Amino acid sequence: MFKVTIKPHWEISHGVGLTMDTAVLLALLSAVQETGSIANAAKKVNISYRNAWGLLRDAESLFGHPLLQTGRGRGSSLLPLAEKLIWADRRIAARLSPTLETLASELEGELGKTIVDRPPSIRLSASHGFAVAALLHQLNSMQVPVELRYRNSTDAVAALSRRECDLAGFHVPLGEFEAAAVACYSHWLSNKKHCLIHLAVRNQGLIVAAGNPKNIVALSDLHRKDVLFVNRQTGSGTRMLLELMLTKAALSPASIDGFENAEFTHSAIAAYIASGMADVGFGVQTAADRFGLHFIPLIRERYFFALPISAMQDPLMQQVITVLQSTAFRDTVNLLPGYDGSATGTILTLPEAFESLD
Repeated sequence: MFKVTIKPHWEISHGVGLTMDTAVLLALLSAVQETGSIANAAKKVNISYRNAWGLLRDAESLFGHPLLQTGRGRGSSLLPLAEKLIWADRRIAARLSPTLETLASELEGELGKTIVDRPPSIRLSASHGFAVAALLHQLNSMQVPVELRYRNSTDAVAALSRRECDLAGFHVPLGEFEAAAVACYSHWLSNKKHCLIHLAVRNQGLIVAAGNPKNIVALSDLHRKDVLFVNRQTGSGTRMLLELMLTKAALSPASIDGFENAEFTHSAIAAYIASGMADVGFGVQTAADRFGLHFIPLIRERYFFALPISAMQDPLMQQVITVLQSTAFRDTVNLLPGYDGSATGTILTLPEAFESLD
C-alpha cells in the first residue's frame, strides 16, 4: 500500500535574486523559541552552529530587520518578526493540511490502480475534526487502507447517499438546535439504509486571544465595534450551528465585523486569531488549546459516522468498528481537550440517535 505525504512549503523573495527557502529557517526559529539558545537550536535541527548563524544573517539581510534578541548570559529569544513567521507557518499548515491530506489520499488511490489485485479500501468523507484525525492515525498505523476526503458535513452525507463513500462524518448539536440540524442531513440519510457510529461529544464555543484581552463572554459581544470575527466556510456544520444560535439570539450576521472572513478548519480559525488577525472565532475547544488561546464553551455536539447498514459485516468496516470500540481509542478521544469519548463506538439507528426522527 502506497502512503503519500504532502506538506506545505513556502519561500520568501525580496528584490532580484533574494529568495529564501523558509523550511530550515522556521525549524531553527522554532527550536530557538523552545530551547532559548542558538547552539541548542542548531543541534535540534541538525545543522552546525556556524550554519545556523549564517542562515539567521541571511534572513535578517533579506528582511532588513533582526529576528532574535541575544545577550551574553541571557540566551536568545524571538523578536516580533520571527514570531510572526512562525505563526504564519502554523496558519498555512492549519488552512492547507486537510486539502493536502485529501489530495495525498487521492494520489495514493491513483498509484494503487497500477497494482494488480489492488486491496479494497474504506472510503471516508468527513468534516475535519481532531477525533477523525486520531482515528486516521490509528488506522494508518494498522495499515488499514483508507481513501480520505475532507469535506463539510452536508457534502459528506450527500456523498454517502450517492454511494461515493463508505463512511460519512458529520456533527449535530445537543439540545434545542438538534432538530434543525438533523433536518438538514435527513435529505440524504435513510432509516432503512443507514446506521450511525458515535465518534465523540465535543465542546463548541468562542475562541479568543490568550487572556481574553477584550473580555468577550457571549455571542452578543460579536456585535461590538471593537471586535473582529473570523468565521467557518459556508456549508460547514459549525457555521450552520453558529447561524442557528445567532437566529435564536436575534443577532444579525450582517452587523458582525468579519462574518464573511472564512477559514476551512477549527485549527485555521485558531491560527488566524493567534496571529492577531481577528479577535474571536467559533470552533472546538481542542483548537483553542493547541494554539494557547482562551475558550468560552457555549454548546455541546455529537459527532457521528453514517454508513450503510449493508456494510456493517464488511471485513474492512469491521476493522474500523473494532478500533472505534477499543478502550485504547476511547482513551485517545478523552485526552482531546473538550472531547468526551465515553460513548465512542456505539452503534445506533437514526431514530435511536435523534428523537426528531421517531
